[in-house]
Amino acid sequence: MSDCTHDCSSCGESCAERQGGSPFQIKPLREGCRVGKVYGVVSGKGGVGKSMVTSQLAVTMQRRGHNVAVLDADITGPSIPTAFGIHEKATGDDTALFPAVTPSGIKVMSLNLLLENETDPVFWRGPVISGVVKQFWEDVKWGDVDFMFVDMPPGTGDVPLTVFQSLPLDGIIIVSTPQSLVSMIVQKAVQMAQKMDIPVLGMVENMRFLKCPDCGREIPLFGSDDAVDSTNVPVLERVPLDPNVAKACDAGALAQADVDYLKKTAQILTDSFGGKESK
Repeated sequence: MSDCTHDCSSCGESCAERQGGSPFQIKPLREGCRVGKVYGVVSGKGGVGKSMVTSQLAVTMQRRGHNVAVLDADITGPSIPTAFGIHEKATGDDTALFPAVTPSGIKVMSLNLLLENETDPVFWRGPVISGVVKQFWEDVKWGDVDFMFVDMPPGTGDVPLTVFQSLPLDGIIIVSTPQSLVSMIVQKAVQMAQKMDIPVLGMVENMRFLKCPDCGREIPLFGSDDAVDSTNVPVLERVPLDPNVAKACDAGALAQADVDYLKKTAQILTDSFGGKESK
């Protein structure tokens, strides 16, 4: 490859010149654990509601009767515990960490559950952060899980690369807003997934519109569908900006909120769930 940097640790290509074996080093779960399907939730840029979509997917699938877990890989900006009202610390023993469990039964592991204070900043370098993500997969006793959602930080940096290489992803879901900038940003995430042979299920177009509380008219917040359609990524859902969802997240009560904006996506995931094979 003419543009090869010869840094095989940061590359997903399986070329003839690769040194050190396969880039994919997926390690097994703890003994007695099973995860049926693993889906990454990604975004090309921050502020598009990726963690909100991750949390809603977890709630929607749990309401359909599945055992659900969320691995919060957004190490420097974890927000999943807040959405579910989890403030206690994660526990463990000499052999493994135990995920926190919401009242509705969703399992969560996040760095915020390990910090002394929730507001403590994390300013670690990439290799350390990547190591934590791998530990969340390998060293947490997840138990029996049908669907695991991995909330990833925005962009195509160290953590997404680590997740793509070290977790047995069944696919990714891209979250974006309907802006002109979306075409270029989404294509970066799509091309990264394609280079790593990770299926792209589709896109959740978040904050598509705001519904007027008086007349019910849908008010577009960003623009037309042209920007999203130009990405050639199938749109799974067009989700409104709902103040009630934001309030529920701030209150740590998303699991109790009366929202169901991801029904189509949930059905696609349910249809893909064909068995109890362990990862």
